[in-house]
Amino acid sequence: MFHKVKSVSPLPNYKLSVGFSEGIVKLYDIKPLFEKIPAFTYLKEHPEEFACVSVDVGGYGIIWGDELDLSCDELWEHGEQVNTPFDGLMSFGDASESWGLSESTLRKAVSYGKLVNGVDVCKFGKQWVVSKAAMKRAYGETKR
Repeated sequence: MFHKVKSVSPLPNYKLSVGFSEGIVKLYDIKPLFEKIPAFTYLKEHPEEFACVSVDVGGYGIIWGDELDLSCDELWEHGEQVNTPFDGLMSFGDASESWGLSESTLRKAVSYGKLVNGVDVCKFGKQWVVSKAAMKRAYGETKR
């Protein structure tokens, strides 16, 4: 299964907080890479550059400029899942991509009561958020 990266934040001690489209956050420690992959020693020697991490275009991983990157698979497989109050929440865009539905289908599901506003879904500004559990209940397992 493909796990798309939605956000990344640098933390102290060369750790990263990585948010995935499934609504899961993982903590990834890059220190082991200093010995395994020589290119990563640059971040150890230049700690200010560590903070310049960003999500790669398309969410396929994370990057530090054009020189260093980590794939979404590496981050998922070797990251440690962190429990947060937002676990299992995903945008309508991410949910529609994962289940192979259109966002309008999800908005209609709210208006018809298939997804209950305030219980299964919530709107923050212009963005709808849905729980993964509600999507599984209403539409089964993901399509991707």
